[in-house]
Amino acid sequence: MGKLKVTNTKLQDVKIIEPTVFGDQRGFFTETYSDRDFKAAGINYDFIQDNQSLSSQAGVLRGLHFQRGKAAQTKLIRVVTGAVFDVIVDVRKGSPTYKQWEGYIISESNHRQLLVPKGFAHGFVTLTNNVNFLYKCDNYYNAEADGGFSFKTPELGINWPIDFNQAITSEKDAAQPTFTEFEKNNPFVYGEI
Repeated sequence: MGKLKVTNTKLQDVKIIEPTVFGDQRGFFTETYSDRDFKAAGINYDFIQDNQSLSSQAGVLRGLHFQRGKAAQTKLIRVVTGAVFDVIVDVRKGSPTYKQWEGYIISESNHRQLLVPKGFAHGFVTLTNNVNFLYKCDNYYNAEADGGFSFKTPELGINWPIDFNQAITSEKDAAQPTFTEFEKNNPFVYGEI
């Protein structure tokens, strides 16, 4: 039924997906995911787990996260309510865009989805209250493979739209290693994931 607009980003293999939205005075309708349409657009992943997070306040900062090894995940993310500034970092050693980041506004009103491939760290900060954030994943959650590094990454120059002293974070995210520490044992190699 729907058509997809797929836009490549400056980060190798990352895509912004915009489904067709049919709106009128009642509201709107859109197909958020159709395996057939995504595969026809060249997005060939078998998503097997859906996750949802609720962030009740603006200023919630989650990330930067990934899963290692055979548990690495490609994610298709979208926002159902509210808005976020979504950040991804290419951590695949040898990639043409290694250590580069991009930030995107993903919101209920723009209907954008973001394809975050394996080998990218991912995080976001909420720009509104009551953000419902959905993730489709092509691999199951694995606590033993869970990893990340600090959102405070001066060596990467990420321009978060928030004062870190005002950010609402988990203890786990606040205690993540620096990117420099992560890089010493970085398991991601471009072309081997």
